[in-house]
Amino acid sequence: MEARIDFFANPLAAKVLKHINSAGRAVTDSGLPHATQELVKIRASQINGCGFCTDMHTKDAAAAGETSVRLHLVAAWREATVFTEAERAALELAEEGTRLADTAGGVSEEVWANAAKHYDEDQLVALISLISLINAYNRVNVINRQPAGGYRPGQFG
Repeated sequence: MEARIDFFANPLAAKVLKHINSAGRAVTDSGLPHATQELVKIRASQINGCGFCTDMHTKDAAAAGETSVRLHLVAAWREATVFTEAERAALELAEEGTRLADTAGGVSEEVWANAAKHYDEDQLVALISLISLINAYNRVNVINRQPAGGYRPGQFG
């Protein structure tokens, strides 16, 4: 598979990605645990079928010390016993926040309340922002057919 446009060489794409990346840095630097951030990015990317982002975030998480067992079980987090209750709440919020069209009301009160039990207001802002940003990245890469598999950990950092 070949990308439709070389987003990394296009000047307009560079301007757009600069702003998205800047917002991403604010989330990265927030009080939301880094492992949780990677798990959320992986799960949203799996749901959206974004191979490029799934490749990137599984490799970055592994390079940061995440275990292969947890990485392999992200897609089946509900049945897996390797995630904390807080991580499970973040993954559930990520799923509902990514699948907005699947329910009339978007994120349910139950899912929101569960997340709010585990995260303070700033961390919830970070989670909402992270879910929004990874969905934006997923859409860019899926629409552009950005190929997966060649990412090297830390390549864009």
